[in-house]
Amino acid sequence: MKLFEELKWRGLIESVTSPELEEKINNGGMTFYIGTDPTADSLHIGHFSSMLTAKRLADHGHHPIILVGGGTGLIGDPRSTSERDVISKDVLNKNFEALSKQITTIFDCELVNNYDWYKDLNFIDYLRDYGKLFNVNYMLSKETVKSRLESGISYTEFSYMILQSIDFLHLYETKNCVMQIGGQDQWGNITSGLELIRKKHGTNTECYGFTMPLITKADGTKFGKSESGSVWLDKNKTSSYEMYQFLVNSEDEKVIDYLKKLTFMGKEEIEAYEEKVKTEPHLREAQKALAQSVVTFLHGEEEYQKALKITNVLFKGNIRELDESELKDAFHGFEKREVANTLPLVDALVEGGIASSKREAREWIKQGSIQVNGDKVTDLEAVLTPENALLANLTLIKKGKRNYYLLEHK
Repeated sequence: MKLFEELKWRGLIESVTSPELEEKINNGGMTFYIGTDPTADSLHIGHFSSMLTAKRLADHGHHPIILVGGGTGLIGDPRSTSERDVISKDVLNKNFEALSKQITTIFDCELVNNYDWYKDLNFIDYLRDYGKLFNVNYMLSKETVKSRLESGISYTEFSYMILQSIDFLHLYETKNCVMQIGGQDQWGNITSGLELIRKKHGTNTECYGFTMPLITKADGTKFGKSESGSVWLDKNKTSSYEMYQFLVNSEDEKVIDYLKKLTFMGKEEIEAYEEKVKTEPHLREAQKALAQSVVTFLHGEEEYQKALKITNVLFKGNIRELDESELKDAFHGFEKREVANTLPLVDALVEGGIASSKREAREWIKQGSIQVNGDKVTDLEAVLTPENALLANLTLIKKGKRNYYLLEHK
């Protein structure tokens, strides 16, 4: 199938600015851009689909520009809920450097910083050259702005639409960039950029845009969030094991959607996994394939094998089979529960919030339901000490088959 048809099949097209865009995408040769602001020092898994879409376009002969907004990041893209906190320039610059390195590691692309063309723009020129071309009523009609009118929106965030429009205009004039892509929440910014280009260069100017649906879980919440926060692409913030677990636990109703959007698997292979989800869901083959593909693409085969080893050990094997590096990864996502420096196991189970009472703790120990650092303990007089900790001052408690708790001796 042609590229546009494939993007549609993968569920990567939400809205397009004109019908002729289909042919343009299929033909290749366009310079396009996608932007992200350095509000954090890493992208998260929710951004991954957008980056892969840019790579899909690049692999079919289009030229990608990734814009990391060192200028717009100082302003803040308005959210539909509340005003963003202002980020200091030092933090933003640090985030910019981290994101730039991360993005160019994911795939080969041209990377630009919009601070380069904003830093010398004075306020009078901004109002005369750009502000004069934006009708306030038009700006108020944009969905994100409209949703904030009741609660209030600052002039700063209200102006973000103009700045992003200037981005598109600047890239059009300096790099012949004729298309912008983004998440569905960027539709208003994309169409505003097209309007600005046409007001500056004529109504028949060829420029385009399309948006991608946000990836969500079965309950409608954004894909990429876990109980402890975002699932980061930086393995030092979210270990390969944590990412593997997040993906391998994807819901059956959504995993095929994720395979389409987050991998380069072909139609035939994905449809084979779709059949397995229907006939053998307990094997979770689609989820395992998803986790393997994403972790390997982002972090390499070695990190995938490491994640797989940790998974197998935690759920089937002996925790002592893991080396120090693997233990750190395994523990990275665990909540640490403080307990006394040296104390009886019975007390530790209660103090760590694992058992509700000493009586319950004793019953679990007698039944052989408790493991300490991989070893089953049935001695009611057992004592935990930092000297016997598995890693530094950390003791791992396993209750039953799958419940792990990390106790930190203080």
